[in-house]
Amino acid sequence: MACFTVPLATAVAAKAAKPILGGRATRNPFVARLDWLCKMMFGGSFLLAIEHVYHGEIIMTPPFLTAAQEGGEALSEMFREMATRGVAMAVLLVAVWSVMVVVSAATERRRMGAANV
Repeated sequence: MACFTVPLATAVAAKAAKPILGGRATRNPFVARLDWLCKMMFGGSFLLAIEHVYHGEIIMTPPFLTAAQEGGEALSEMFREMATRGVAMAVLLVAVWSVMVVVSAATERRRMGAANV
């Protein structure tokens, strides 16, 4: 119902952290590639939001989420879904991004080493 909000919140937090950590981008490959994480999170959240609109779980009038409109048990189920599926998706995306950064940094180091020889 609202599982996409957790990766969306993570993307917003990463986007807000980018200017704060900007000076460390030259020394830390994770900070330098924080845009990758933002794009992955925003893109995934957008696609999930479209899917939820298609299935009628998001409506175009306030409160926008049908579970919030129904209240009670539906709201409890929505929070449970956010805590399980939403957190799992965000953690998985961060893990995939971390592997991408490590592989990218290793490839760059290898190229720099080959160029210096």
